[in-house]
Amino acid sequence: MRAQLACVDAVLIQAVIAAALSFAHLHDIASAAGQDGWKAWAYPISVDLLLVAAWRRLRSGEAKAAGWCWFVIALTASLGANVATAGLLDLNHVPAWLRILVAGWPAVAFLGGTLLAHSAPTTLDQAAVPDKDNDVHDSAEAPEARPEPPAHPAAEQAPPQPADEHEPPERPALPVPAALVAHARKVAAEHHTRTGTPIDTPTLRARLGVPAPMAEAIVTHL
Repeated sequence: MRAQLACVDAVLIQAVIAAALSFAHLHDIASAAGQDGWKAWAYPISVDLLLVAAWRRLRSGEAKAAGWCWFVIALTASLGANVATAGLLDLNHVPAWLRILVAGWPAVAFLGGTLLAHSAPTTLDQAAVPDKDNDVHDSAEAPEARPEPPAHPAAEQAPPQPADEHEPPERPALPVPAALVAHARKVAAEHHTRTGTPIDTPTLRARLGVPAPMAEAIVTHL
């Protein structure tokens, strides 16, 4: 944490020193070019503001070409003033072309700042409005949707046929004692031996002397 703070402090100090020196050099060039008084102090502010506006446009990621163009112009003005005041230029005898550049700088800076601050490279309204021609073209190419046939409801299926009301209900099987079943088998075997045919239910009922339901139940066990 302390290392980060020390790094930030060093960067801030370096930025303040660079800004102060550049500000002073621009003031000296403007003053030598005939811009005295408050006008000489306004030139450094104008150059720095154009640098900031161009940098913000570069950071936004929109219209980077315009941002780089005006950033290079402002950087050239600042760097040129720094180099010119390093003894390469006689500030007491400034050439005419430099006086022309200094005098025309306010108009250039105003134009660059206006274009950077108030120009929108892309608008949300244009992106949000759909292309009607494309919509019409797409709708013409899209196949016409055919309605699907409705599914057959379960009610349309044939209802189950009701049971015949006249059909007698099935009778529950009567319990038959095992001894009675054994006796009935002996009677049936004797009848089959004597007549050569299986015994029928009425004959078995008569031989055993049981009710008809009981006789039918015994026949099922034979």
